Amino acid sequence: MRRRDFLRFVAGAAAWPAVARAQGARKVYHILWLSTGSEPDPFLDGFREGLRALGYVEGRNFTLVKYYGNQAALRPVISELRRGDVDLAVSSGPATRAMTTVKDIPVLFALSGDPVALGVVKSLAQPGTNFTGSTFLSLELAGKRVELLKDIYPRLRRLAVLSNTDHPGEPSEWHATLQTCTGLGIKPSYIPFAGAGELNNALEEASGEDVDAMLVFPDVVTMVDRAKLAEFALAHRLPSMFGWSEYCEAGGLLSYGANQRATYRWLASYADRILRGEDPAALPVMRPEKFELVINLKTARLLGIELDTSAILFRANKVIA
Repeated sequence: MRRRDFLRFVAGAAAWPAVARAQGARKVYHILWLSTGSEPDPFLDGFREGLRALGYVEGRNFTLVKYYGNQAALRPVISELRRGDVDLAVSSGPATRAMTTVKDIPVLFALSGDPVALGVVKSLAQPGTNFTGSTFLSLELAGKRVELLKDIYPRLRRLAVLSNTDHPGEPSEWHATLQTCTGLGIKPSYIPFAGAGELNNALEEASGEDVDAMLVFPDVVTMVDRAKLAEFALAHRLPSMFGWSEYCEAGGLLSYGANQRATYRWLASYADRILRGEDPAALPVMRPEKFELVINLKTARLLGIELDTSAILFRANKVIA
């Protein structure tokens, strides 16, 4: 979060009690939460934490209705949004894809891909639509993940790169990864797949590649199947790099990226501003500026990788023993 937005966040939190008193109990905001995930939902927990920090009390001045399911299951819910009494919708992950036709209510998103490529905003700086929120996509991270993997596993020469092409911004992420690999003398084996239905085929293809390690682009498909991916890497004795800590918690070796729960907590500040009357079209799409390196030492031991533990502990933000 930029300093200016942080100050707005703090100012908003301080001002809320007065605003709440002024509005009294007559206004109860109705918020919909739509996700392709399932409960328990740590991202929803983060969003709720953010609202509570701003003085919102669930059941008193806002209601939260949750819908979980795949995009097909969410579409009937979304079709009802135009007729419902809804102040704000929050889409988590690829649920945003199913909401691209919603024009009548503000929509907040936290998206791993590129919202411009998806067509829900005109630009990150000036969304210009009823959508705004946060994107986890950062091309700088794509190259940094390769560098970190190389630092920790210097013998890396050939790298399997698993990428879901059904992901907004995927071509840019792959291009950034390829550039870094070339600069480091690493030969990547690009293994694209389109959606969850092709993931098993991608893993079968990866198993036939003569590679030293595996990198997986973060998105909801690989997030849902993170345990399968981590188990695959371990079974093939491949050091693995992922995008978020949840992958490491499922058994991946390394991850580097934003803390998603913190991002959803921050997203509540935008919810507050929109509920106060600000236009989402003028609220820039934010990108997290703080990232965490996570390492799973248990996985490293199972892979037989000798690590400079002291150096890694110094650099890592989180260590899974």
